[in-house]
Amino acid sequence: MPPATPLSTAAPPFSEKEFYLREFRGRAIAFAVPAAEIRDLELLRAVVEELVANGTRVIVLSTERSTLESLLGPRVLSAAAPRLEGQVWRRLREGAALGLLVAGSLAFAPACRAIALRLGLAKLVWLDRDGGVAGPAGGRLSFVHLAELRELLAAAGPALGARRLALLREVEAMLSEGLPAVNVCSAEGLADELFSYAGSGTLFTRERYIVVRRLGLDDFDAADDLITRGVEEGYLAPRPPDEVEAVLTSGFGAFVEGRHLAGIGALLVDESSRAAEIASLYTLTRFLGEGVGGHLVSFAVERARERALDYVFACSTSERVGSFFERQGFRAVSAADVPASKWRGYDAARRARVRCYRLELR
Repeated sequence: MPPATPLSTAAPPFSEKEFYLREFRGRAIAFAVPAAEIRDLELLRAVVEELVANGTRVIVLSTERSTLESLLGPRVLSAAAPRLEGQVWRRLREGAALGLLVAGSLAFAPACRAIALRLGLAKLVWLDRDGGVAGPAGGRLSFVHLAELRELLAAAGPALGARRLALLREVEAMLSEGLPAVNVCSAEGLADELFSYAGSGTLFTRERYIVVRRLGLDDFDAADDLITRGVEEGYLAPRPPDEVEAVLTSGFGAFVEGRHLAGIGALLVDESSRAAEIASLYTLTRFLGEGVGGHLVSFAVERARERALDYVFACSTSERVGSFFERQGFRAVSAADVPASKWRGYDAARRARVRCYRLELR
């Protein structure tokens, strides 16, 4: 018998898209497609087919039977069917996608809300031609929790326009009644909203759901990808593979919705100096306004206190990052005020530009 050909052990390249596909695998996602938004089904079709191939269960809600049949063929069920939960469950066991036809006599948004809550879905994606919601300064709001949505509605109100105001009131009702998350985006931005860190619309959630915890093995791919992005953008210093592994091993992450990695950091302890560096601190742009960086620093400081260290420090070439650490209570210090081990093998050109910040713990 000839010897078996060894299988490659190299991991496939990690990508933002693969990260989200992995998060969606085995879950059920519903898409609400108002009749007014049906202009080009190919964008929605491409996303639905990709999710189905990924092992995600997909439910599409519409008042247009022709739309549902064009997307899903005969796999269309009336939303008014008796024992809806059981029928949807059985149909999705036979095939990973299903259309639910909402009677034209019913108000579409409240009907979608009732269906999503009845089925106990974790996410509803609402297609709207205007995409995500803009904040007071005019920029898109990527992430809004229920309390912030209520503040937005109270402040903006009629200025949003009747159609937009009605949609946001409906999103408020969905979250208030128990739906965990609603994405609002355009059909053109659907793939970016679901499969990229930057997104294209607005993710609404019931609560400001940020949990910081130690990284586990299943988080290493996503964390390594964020480190690579931080290096490419100039915020993080390049590290050899063994140092990256050390960062991952001692790393922690901020998770939004309990699943999406929004930021990372690591606490690298120098026992001889009774100090630790907060290293590789990086937050996705989409979540910069959510206080993710502050949560990560607080987590690191608490771990350092538990170890009875004397101080923690951080280094950066970015003035913006330095200002962030000063807002967290750190003070600017010289390179001589951090452990000498920090500078062994350190790039000389980068060291000439780096700023150091230190927080006393005693």
